[in-house]
Amino acid sequence: MSAESGTVGRGEPGTVGSGEPGTVGSGEPGTVPGTVRPGGRTARVRAAVLRAAGDVLAEEGFAHLDLADVARRAEVGKTTVYRRWGSVTGLVADLLSDMAEQSSPRAETGSVLGDLRANAALVRRTLADPRQGALFRAVIAAATCDVRTAEALRRFYDVRVSEWVPCVEEGVARGELPVGTDAAMVVRAVSAPLYYSLLTVGVVPDEGAAVRAAEGAFAAAVAGVYVVGE
Repeated sequence: MSAESGTVGRGEPGTVGSGEPGTVGSGEPGTVPGTVRPGGRTARVRAAVLRAAGDVLAEEGFAHLDLADVARRAEVGKTTVYRRWGSVTGLVADLLSDMAEQSSPRAETGSVLGDLRANAALVRRTLADPRQGALFRAVIAAATCDVRTAEALRRFYDVRVSEWVPCVEEGVARGELPVGTDAAMVVRAVSAPLYYSLLTVGVVPDEGAAVRAAEGAFAAAVAGVYVVGE
């Protein structure tokens, strides 16, 4: 579940639509929801609305996310927000798609352990950031009781895991890890203890925790724990 971005939910200017299945529509007739990539003023409106939605999630949580309030914060017309996103879950789905697009690319250090340490450090920085950490906690909490949010969150993590999978696959090719290692399982194993600490006991992971998470996942992978298909 490696994540994460230096601009999570901020909707920087110039960002375009996600094209992710299941995201919300453009408000244009004859289009499939989530397939139109807006430009110009539409992109600026989307960026402002997603930034405002991220602010509400980070400050007040999912329960207080309201389309009218988001429109007011973003300084756009309420009807525009209702027409484009339709519901708070639609808005969260688009926010998660935007977050996935903006997330930092994977590191390439030349070794599996180095790459996994970089991954863990990125996850730790995200969860330790006051705004981003709060935003993720709000979305994860909402996903436990809302199907559409859960689906959007799963897509987000699928994108992020896929970004880092080549690190493990290249390590297998170099002989650092056993043939048959499930790369996605290794990547998820890196961030799992960091999220567990934050979500169960409220402890923000420090640098030491990130290093231990990466080294633990690597050691397990070397030992063949994540080899599948045998």
